[in-house]
Amino acid sequence: MVDPRITRTERATEEAVITLASARPVSRISVSELAEAAGVSRATFYNRYTTPLDALTRVLRRDLQARRAKDEERRAARTAPPGVDLRLATGDIVDHVERYREIYRHAQHDPADRGVYDALTDHFTDYTLAFMHTSGHAPPEGINHRIVAQFLAHGFAGALKAWLSTEDVSRDDLVEAVSAAAPVWWTQ
Repeated sequence: MVDPRITRTERATEEAVITLASARPVSRISVSELAEAAGVSRATFYNRYTTPLDALTRVLRRDLQARRAKDEERRAARTAPPGVDLRLATGDIVDHVERYREIYRHAQHDPADRGVYDALTDHFTDYTLAFMHTSGHAPPEGINHRIVAQFLAHGFAGALKAWLSTEDVSRDDLVEAVSAAAPVWWTQ
C-alpha cells in the first residue's frame, strides 16, 4: 500500500506543474519554483522526479495511458466497426490535447520542451505497435512494424501541432483528417 503522504505529495507536485506549464514553457520552470508551488521541499521533489519536465510528462503519459485503456476496452467489446473505433480513439487523444492545450502550445515554440511531444509520439508508437500485434490489422508481410509505427506517430503528432497552430480548424475537422490519413489496413 502506498503511503498517503506520498500520494498527496505527488498529486500536489503534478497539479502545480500543470498550472505552471499552462502559463509558460516547462523549461522555464525551476525546481525551486515548482517545489514551492506544490508545498514540498526540493529534496522531496528530487526523491520522485528529476526535472519539472519529468513531472509534467508523467501526468501527460498517465492521461494518455488511461485513454488507451479506454480504447482497448472499447475494441475488445467490438461494439463498433474499426473505422468508428479509429475516430473514437483519435477523438480521445484530441480531448487529451485540448485538456492540456496551453502546455502543448508552449512546447511547440520551445525546443527545450521537446519531451512534451516525445510523450505523445512514444504513446502513439506503443499504441500502434500493440494495435498491429493484437488486432490482426497490420501492414503487409515483410514491412518493419516499428518504422511504420514511428511514421504514424510522428505524423499524428504533426497533425496535432498543425491543429494547435490554426484557429480555423475544428476538433471534428482534425479527427476526420487524421482518420482519412490512416492506412487502409488500419480499418479493414
